[in-house]
Amino acid sequence: MEIAPRISVDPEVCHGAAVITGTRVMVWVVIGSLSGGMTREEVAEAYGLKVEDIDAALAFAADIMVKMNITALPVA
Repeated sequence: MEIAPRISVDPEVCHGAAVITGTRVMVWVVIGSLSGGMTREEVAEAYGLKVEDIDAALAFAADIMVKMNITALPVA
């Protein structure tokens, strides 16, 4: 089931983790590779993705962070 543009979940694929649609590349692998210093182009080449897939993973991760609404509480 596609849950965001280019992002899918399926209990039969990668234990239901969010993946780039049509692949077994998990979104967290894409984000982790970028945070580790790889460029978008390097990630795309390493995992057989398109740069648009990388952008979709970033957009999905940003959307998740907005929805989580993590807020620090004041210290008493």
